Parts: sequence; structure tokens; C-alpha cells
Amino acid sequence: MGLPGTWMTESGSVVYRVVPKCACSTIGQILYFSDHGRFFDGDIHDAETGLHKWAQPHSQPVIRDHVLDFGTFAFTCVRNPYSRILSAFFDKICAIQRNGSHYRGHLMERMRRKYGIDIGGPDGGEFDQIRSFRRFVLFARDTIRFRKPTDPDIHWSAVSKHLGTFVSNGGRFDRIIWAEDFSVGMAAVLSQLDTPHRVDLATIPRFNDSAGHGPERAHPVEAYFDDLTQFLVQQIYARDFDLFNYDPTDPARRAPLSEIDPDRVHAALAA
Repeated sequence: MGLPGTWMTESGSVVYRVVPKCACSTIGQILYFSDHGRFFDGDIHDAETGLHKWAQPHSQPVIRDHVLDFGTFAFTCVRNPYSRILSAFFDKICAIQRNGSHYRGHLMERMRRKYGIDIGGPDGGEFDQIRSFRRFVLFARDTIRFRKPTDPDIHWSAVSKHLGTFVSNGGRFDRIIWAEDFSVGMAAVLSQLDTPHRVDLATIPRFNDSAGHGPERAHPVEAYFDDLTQFLVQQIYARDFDLFNYDPTDPARRAPLSEIDPDRVHAALAA
């Protein structure tokens, strides 16, 4: 049994299932702070100490025990599919990563050749954000549906797919919060925890690995989605829209339509 993408504080106060592009850097830093009274110096995804992570073999039995005995509060965070895939485009396709290169090496060149995606050249520059994003959505759909020209990436794979690995392997979420109402949701999570250090959410910065390393989004979210792109997003993320109650018909509406039903989510993801 595996629980990929699962993190836990060393104090055992909380279990968190990471979902890329859903405030995961900020959440990871909050959990780190709640144990150590300070933030990790660097990208929290690079931390090899201070948090239990399933990717670290020595952490796996500890995480497994806490998840399967249901005695530790477990939560995750979800996000509107429209804003999430747009964020993935700007963060992972347009921005230079912390290693000084584009994400996944030669992926950008393959997208340029096969899909005509332009991000302003190797040194940046002006480009048609809307045109390139719409072509990226077609690329993302092909990776997810056909696994071509490459396997799907965790940053644009469906949220329900990420959470499904946790639920199908025996985990259960005590709370699922929305990135769109992050402060309220995270406050509700922290209110359930007994942590070594108190977290003041009002003073917590938002952590974004690629902030300042790529182009600024020039248009509102809805401007990037024509009828075809909207259809593709609805096709890729149909389950996310349904389970987490986002409006598939209106890219401008970031907020969910209603509360999440945890029992329904668990029944669907465990099937």
C-alpha cells in the first residue's frame, strides 16, 4: 500500500495530502512552522528533514501508521480547475524554475514543435498568452487522455486523481478545504490541531516557488478560455468539477457553488 504525496508533521499533529497548484507550498511551510517555530529556508518541497514525507523511505511506516489508525487529523486542499490549469501554465511552462532552466528539460521544445506553444523564446519576451495557453490545454488533454506525447504531469493531473490514491489506500480526510477560501479553511484545520507552535495565519506569507521568475498574467482568468478550451477543461476535470462543486460553465466564477460532501467524495474515490 502506498500513500504518495502524503506529508505529516514530525510531532504527528496532522497528515496532509499534497495537491500541486493548490497552495501546497504555503501549507507545507505552515506545517513546518507549527512544529519548529520557523519556516524552512528554501522551497519546502526540497526539505529532507523537519517533515515526514512519503518520498522518504524512513517516513513511510510512520505515515502509514498514522493514516490507517484514523487518530491523526488528515486534510487536503482543492482548487477550481480553470484557475489551476492556468496557474500550471504560467508556473511550470512559462516560468524559469529554481534550477535556472525550464521545467522538465526539453519539454518546452517538444511543445513548441508539436503544438506551436510560444512563450517568448529562451530569454522570455512578449508573446500571445491566450493563444499559447489554449494550445497548452490541448497538450495537457493529450497527456492525460492518451499519455502522448508524454505521460501526464502531477501539476495538471486531476485533483481527484491525486486524492484517489490516498482514499483508495485506506486514508480518510477529516477536512477538504478550498484554495479560494484558504484562510478560512486553514484556520478551521488549525483549530483542530494541538501543535508545538501556534500559527498566526494573518502573518503567514504566501509561498510561491516561481513567483517573479515568469511573465505576469495579462488578462482575467475567463479571457483565456474560448468555447473549445472550456470544453477541453470540462472534459479533463469533469470529476473535479462534480466532487468539489465548482461551476464548469463559468471560468470567471472561482468560488465553489456549495459545500463539499466528504462522504460523497470518499465513496467516489474509493470505488
